[in-house]
Amino acid sequence: MTDPSHREEADLVVVGAGAAGLFAAIHAARAGVRVVALDGARVIGAKILVAGGGRCNVTHHAVDEKAYAGSSPGAIRTVLRKFTVEDTVRFFEAYGVELKREETGKLFPTTDDAHTILNALLKAARDAGVDLRFPRRVTRLERAPGDAQGGGFVVRGDWGAIHAPRVVLSTGGKALPKSGSDGAGYDFARALGHTVTDRVFPALVPLILPGTHPLRALSGLTLPATLTLRSATGKTLKEFTNSLLCTHFGLSGPCALDISRYWRDALCDDAHAGLFANFITEEREDTLDAKLLASKAANAVSFLREHVPERLARTLCEVAAVDPAASLRQLTRDQRKALARAACALPLHVEGDRGFTYAEVTMGGVPLSEVKLDTMESRVCPGLHLAGEILDVDGRIGGFNFQWAWATGFLAGSAAGESRLHREG
Repeated sequence: MTDPSHREEADLVVVGAGAAGLFAAIHAARAGVRVVALDGARVIGAKILVAGGGRCNVTHHAVDEKAYAGSSPGAIRTVLRKFTVEDTVRFFEAYGVELKREETGKLFPTTDDAHTILNALLKAARDAGVDLRFPRRVTRLERAPGDAQGGGFVVRGDWGAIHAPRVVLSTGGKALPKSGSDGAGYDFARALGHTVTDRVFPALVPLILPGTHPLRALSGLTLPATLTLRSATGKTLKEFTNSLLCTHFGLSGPCALDISRYWRDALCDDAHAGLFANFITEEREDTLDAKLLASKAANAVSFLREHVPERLARTLCEVAAVDPAASLRQLTRDQRKALARAACALPLHVEGDRGFTYAEVTMGGVPLSEVKLDTMESRVCPGLHLAGEILDVDGRIGGFNFQWAWATGFLAGSAAGESRLHREG
């Protein structure tokens, strides 16, 4: 083990070498400064390697502020315009990585292997001269003694200490803690004068249904669906239509993941807010009721099988207390409406989510109002730059969170590198 009393010097220390941190380190080093990037994980790029089912959804073909939540849309838009999807594509093309666009708009490497993306980032870091060290867990980040206004920092761990005039804090949030994202970055930010939102919760996380909920018996079933979040008064707060996966614990798949943070956020303000599922996305309760009335199908299951898999059709009959073999003509008005409600507005009674261990990103963080949007430099702690998931911005599934990492990493690293060179000049 290195002598903890030993302290070395660097122009820039990047704390956290995930997607945003690696990008920041690369662009700072390209400016000619000495960059040390530290990460506490034993395997670098763990989140990159598991993203997109191991294929790494690098970005989305169309990215704008509407795909994100957290800080103000205007601030998010300003950052995203500084480093675009086209910039991302060009960066990876320069390292021999060809990206393909899928029907969903997601961009993946043509190899369908996340190692392709990580290897490109690591090669870019080596080419730029980044000194990448791991596992090197940072335990303290503080102002250098006597340097309260000058931007100098000391980064410490049981491996020793590094002094640098600038630091990029890119430790992530709390999602997927095995990768090293355990929330320590929030403590570092607070210690240096920043605030962190009161609401820091899992986002893009599977949802848990009650043990008796009928959908839990349909584990493995995937289908298009609409999930609608409604207030206690019935007002629609958020709605997503996408693929939904029924599991042994509840719901997963893009539709459930996308709405999870909005569900959690709504509960903080309205304990009676609830989620409802529509399994026939082109219909609503009233229109489906009318089609039931006009249908020539033999029975309820036959009718529903025209729209959904048979397993679900039988479950919906069970929920509506309708005999699946009963003739449609024999159904009462109330039975028809109950069946339409089960198919198009099924109450989910979500009990919770699977937590940070299974979350892809974190909701909450350091507000964008506390950083300069063109450099990601702190407004309260000169010399400190923030990038990636530590900021109060989280996007939908589909590559949006990676694009946020690339954009903020680029801005933070480029600015940190240029500032050091200007200082020397």
